[in-house]
Amino acid sequence: MEEPRLVEEATTNDINGQSNEEERDPESNSLRQPLLKRNRTLSSSPFALVGAKVSHIESLDYEINENDLFKHDWRRRSRAQVLQYVFLKWSLAFLVGLLTGVTATLINLAIENIAGYKLRAVVNYIDDRRYLMGFAYFAGANFLLTMIAALLCVCFAPTAAGPGIPEIKAYLNGVDTPNMFGATTLFVKIIGSIAAVSASLDLGKEGPLVHIGACFASLLGQGGPDNYRLKWRWLRYFNNDRDRRDLITSGSSSGVCAAFRSPVGGVLFALEEVATWWRSALLWRTFFSTAVVVVILRAFIEYCKSGNCGLFGRGGLIMFDVSGVSVTYHPADIIPIAVIGILGGLLGSLYNYVLHKVLRLYNLINEKGKLHKLLLALSVSLFTSITMYGLPFLAKCKPCDPSLPGSCPGTGGTGNFKQFNCPNGYYNDLATLLLTTNDDAVRNIFSVNTPGEFQVSSLIIYFALYCILGLITFGIAVPSGLFLPIILMGSAYGRLLAIAMGPYTKIDPGLYAVLGAASLMAGSMRMTVSLCVIFLELTNNLLLLPITMLVLLISKSVGDCFNLSIYEIILELKGLPFLDANPEPWMRNITVGELADVKPPVVTLRGIEKVGRIVEVLKNTTHNGFPVVDEGVVPPVGLSVGATELHGIKKFFLHERRRTEEWEVREKFSWIDLAERWGKIEDVAVTKNEMEMYVDLHPITNTTPYTVVESMSVAKAMVLFRQVGLRHMLIVPKYQAAGVSPVVGILTRQDLRAHNISGVFPHLVKSKSGKKH
Repeated sequence: MEEPRLVEEATTNDINGQSNEEERDPESNSLRQPLLKRNRTLSSSPFALVGAKVSHIESLDYEINENDLFKHDWRRRSRAQVLQYVFLKWSLAFLVGLLTGVTATLINLAIENIAGYKLRAVVNYIDDRRYLMGFAYFAGANFLLTMIAALLCVCFAPTAAGPGIPEIKAYLNGVDTPNMFGATTLFVKIIGSIAAVSASLDLGKEGPLVHIGACFASLLGQGGPDNYRLKWRWLRYFNNDRDRRDLITSGSSSGVCAAFRSPVGGVLFALEEVATWWRSALLWRTFFSTAVVVVILRAFIEYCKSGNCGLFGRGGLIMFDVSGVSVTYHPADIIPIAVIGILGGLLGSLYNYVLHKVLRLYNLINEKGKLHKLLLALSVSLFTSITMYGLPFLAKCKPCDPSLPGSCPGTGGTGNFKQFNCPNGYYNDLATLLLTTNDDAVRNIFSVNTPGEFQVSSLIIYFALYCILGLITFGIAVPSGLFLPIILMGSAYGRLLAIAMGPYTKIDPGLYAVLGAASLMAGSMRMTVSLCVIFLELTNNLLLLPITMLVLLISKSVGDCFNLSIYEIILELKGLPFLDANPEPWMRNITVGELADVKPPVVTLRGIEKVGRIVEVLKNTTHNGFPVVDEGVVPPVGLSVGATELHGIKKFFLHERRRTEEWEVREKFSWIDLAERWGKIEDVAVTKNEMEMYVDLHPITNTTPYTVVESMSVAKAMVLFRQVGLRHMLIVPKYQAAGVSPVVGILTRQDLRAHNISGVFPHLVKSKSGKKH
């Protein structure tokens, strides 16, 4: 089946009224006639690209639904029950850290051994001067490993392809991304990342580890996979959007910690990059999860140092230890440090721009079907093998320097100085960087006290190659991370700048490589605080703090002048309705009442409503919130909202129009039943006789929803919507009186997106975008 084009294009067509007749306005409430497009109607597309297909996107509801059932349950909870609930939160945080740490260790162990023994075999062929056989083995092994990763993603779990971080960021922002955290996705992500990284592709395991941690968190919170869930009563308390958000935040922190062995950096990554909502209790639990991950990694590394894990376990907890290097600064060093920062911002924004174009091109290829996806991945693998094996033949052999640390040339395919095709006593510096595992490549280029180890020509070739490979590899149907390719590119131009500034600086070239990697990451991903701590924990040298901070600040500032961060670009490409923290300046020039005017009339329900009316509303509307208004009553600001999802397969119909007693409702439902989502209205069979019966909505509606006055600016409403994590926001009139409707309208996430509003009010963007009020 063919896949639609980029959702961004579909959304634009939808707003401009150019979509085909089958597409409907998702905010329309008309129940009896076809949905019509209007030039002045606020419309949006509820679809986004998730995995390999366009899926219908729902918003999550992080608001507490304070209905009568919830209030009754809250009053009945004893202190012991509250403590048990808190204890389970910490227990799940522990399990998230434990599973993520063990899985990360196994992934590292598998990658280091598969890639390590593959490269050893290649080196043996080269030592015997059997170059063609060495290439056949290298390319064949990479081809097979890439095929395994691509087949798993294409056939079983398309959502496992890519890093998964943009989707996690969208989920924590309040966007439900279907099938992103399932058991199949988790399995494919683990096996696929092992195969893809072992295949020498220009990608890392860091992004997939973040996704893996989030998958573990989601599965633990819901009691296991969909078909094999644990039915333990207390686990049901976590099967809601609010608690699952906290668990997934802990899982993403644990994934970063497992990738970089950086517990504090993992917490700050979640705070700075992926989490929209934060509080102190969540901070402690995420820190606890990352502490568990570090303990697990430390224990496995100590065990593997004895040689029980093959080629794994030689790196230690600190991956690139430069603590023994004395770092001294001079006023003249400010110039090269500033240049590194500016270069990082320029190259990072350029990388984002070109990658954006490549991903759009890949979307055109991938929509042709599964075979084209597979062929694209295998073509990239073959090109990678040819360049990584062939380019070292262009490098000149360098004589070994007895003063340099380590054996030269290296033996067994490891170490800083690979002999490759060189005679005894010489080494090939380009082969040292290319024919090695990813972690070893970073260690080699970050190595200190080696000012003359790499030639300028080799570093230029290496930088150009990894720029090309990084652009063409990200986007193929395999699990992939962006961290490592960007680190390797940045470290290459950091080394080059160190050579150029050699006579004018005292800073070690290895430290320039660290600063170059940090600058490019800040220029592309636009992170500062978390990156700074991650690099400090990676290098184990606190003296790098001042210059690292300066480089990161300059890089981010320069990059922000040109385009968005790479993850925000991917969010836009996928069409995920992410709400940014900063509204557009022109959004202060329009009120929520004006937005309500360009939307179809809001659909309301009565407190005691006929079953047939409810079924009709649920089947003929695509939004998910309905104000419940009693006839003849002017309600206060607090109004109630009902949801369209099927909350449990239970019927509680009344033969006559009456209010139910509290005990009647409690016998049938608990507030947990209402928090869980089980299906859609189409899944319930309602007979003709039942259609004439009644439902009392009072006990199950949210009696304290968030409301805004119609005169509030859209910018202020959007900030409130995002920070609280709402799914619906009611608009109430500025003045309430008899005859005035108690509800002006209802806003959803799609209504507050600048892209959708600008399609209805283009004059605001053109004439007032530069004015701030």
